[in-house]
Amino acid sequence: MMEIKSIERALITRYRNKLYRPFIKALKHYEMLQENDCIGVCISGGKDSLTLAKLFQELAKYSDFPITLKYLVMDPGFNEENLDRLKRNAESMGIPIIIKKSDVFQVAYNHGGSNPCYLCARMRRGFLYQFAKEEACNKIALGHHFNDVVETTMLNILYAGCYKTMLPKLKSKNFPGMELIRPLYFVWEKDIINFMKYIGIEAMSCGCKIGDGKMDSKRKEIKEMIAQMKLTNKEVEKNIFRSSENVHVDTVLGWKRQGKRYQFLEEYKHLRDDDSE
Repeated sequence: MMEIKSIERALITRYRNKLYRPFIKALKHYEMLQENDCIGVCISGGKDSLTLAKLFQELAKYSDFPITLKYLVMDPGFNEENLDRLKRNAESMGIPIIIKKSDVFQVAYNHGGSNPCYLCARMRRGFLYQFAKEEACNKIALGHHFNDVVETTMLNILYAGCYKTMLPKLKSKNFPGMELIRPLYFVWEKDIINFMKYIGIEAMSCGCKIGDGKMDSKRKEIKEMIAQMKLTNKEVEKNIFRSSENVHVDTVLGWKRQGKRYQFLEEYKHLRDDDSE
């Protein structure tokens, strides 16, 4: 395991192009930060959130304007081994975490039915917003990366029957003035994995049965499907990502905006002859 200074040096030298630059690119491209933001960097204990925390620490050293960072850990019901590992990893990486306990895992297992992940994710999000609000934050930062965006898009197409992607930032509906940002939007998962291996940190999984591979996961299925497709199309992930930037609304059968549904046939009736191909 590396010393903290060596970890930080690796992040801005060896992994500058793979991690730090795409992190900065996403922040700027999607205008995620403003002066005097107080950001709750949400740490699950996994590789993504720990990497995100270190990236924010480096950013704070060189930022053009002041920001405040708080490293928030929700304990949703980790066993003692996982919680200890999280604490050790945070200490080894120089991340000053604040831990708050909840019963999210237990509630999700008891009431989530065949899909506890959905309930767990919603409860965790609400808990983190409240946690961040109590810590005087106006934003929470999550560790979702490029591959999460691609996989979520495919999950929605194949299992939800809709075209939705994972957005780089969102305004909270239930916590006015709070915003969610995803600064790893352009960072590839393989580069996070390589970084964590290089610095000698073994991150924990999400700590639940699904994360430990003890239950079936549709996301795992999608990940394997994309890997198979990549054997014959190396650009498949990039193309899935780009598709969300190139939606041709005049060639789809229906769409929704702000809760209102629009149908192809209704729009078609209003087309003039010279509007068609």
